Amino acid sequence: MRFKANKLVSIVLVGCLIVIWRANTDQDVAVAQGRKTVVITRIFTGPDGLAHAEDIELKLTDRGVSDMLKATGAQFSVRPPTAGANSRNTAATAPNDPGWHTGPARQFVITLTGSSEVEVSGGVHVLAGPGHINLIEDTTGKGHVTRNFGPEDRIALTIPLADGVVIDGIRRARTR
Repeated sequence: MRFKANKLVSIVLVGCLIVIWRANTDQDVAVAQGRKTVVITRIFTGPDGLAHAEDIELKLTDRGVSDMLKATGAQFSVRPPTAGANSRNTAATAPNDPGWHTGPARQFVITLTGSSEVEVSGGVHVLAGPGHINLIEDTTGKGHVTRNFGPEDRIALTIPLADGVVIDGIRRARTR
């Protein structure tokens, strides 16, 4: 009788371990399938000389890591709210508005706190809150308009890219 009881306990324990192992394996698969993507909004000069926007979903390894990208430095900045900026305004800015400017270099601009928008041609507004990554590549042409919204200052991290850096991923044009 004692032998049968020990055997039964052993079978139950092995069964429990298999159930627990399967549950964890299924959970790992679900986590891997549901992993959040890294999306960068690219602001670039099109053949028309105007700034356009597209989202790039970065290619990541199975571990959720991108390729290493070479940069030339990093700079933090505190940017006060733009006078009169209103995040509910979706009207296009006049072409002769002095706020239009090009980026000084190919660079990531990552919003750490606060919020802003970048307006490109066609009245497309790209909103950026904490964690949003813009890739500024419109170093020629008409450029874009940047507005910082209040009430607090916006803190941003700017990372200029080394020459030849390629950002790979799935690209989707922004139309509004």
